[in-house]
Amino acid sequence: MPDRNQPSGAPAQESDADRRRRRAQFLRELNEAKELRERVQPRRARAARMRQQMRMRTFRW
Repeated sequence: MPDRNQPSGAPAQESDADRRRRRAQFLRELNEAKELRERVQPRRARAARMRQQMRMRTFRW
């Protein structure tokens, strides 16, 4: 699968620093979206947190 930022003939090589930078940006945006969702839909967000806690309680290592 070719990278969107590179021409189709170019190798899809990227440095670890670039990958980590993009991953950090993605995680920041994901966190921001979760916080916004909690503010907009507090009841649904609370229910989702409860479901996640229940999942973690019943998970076996």
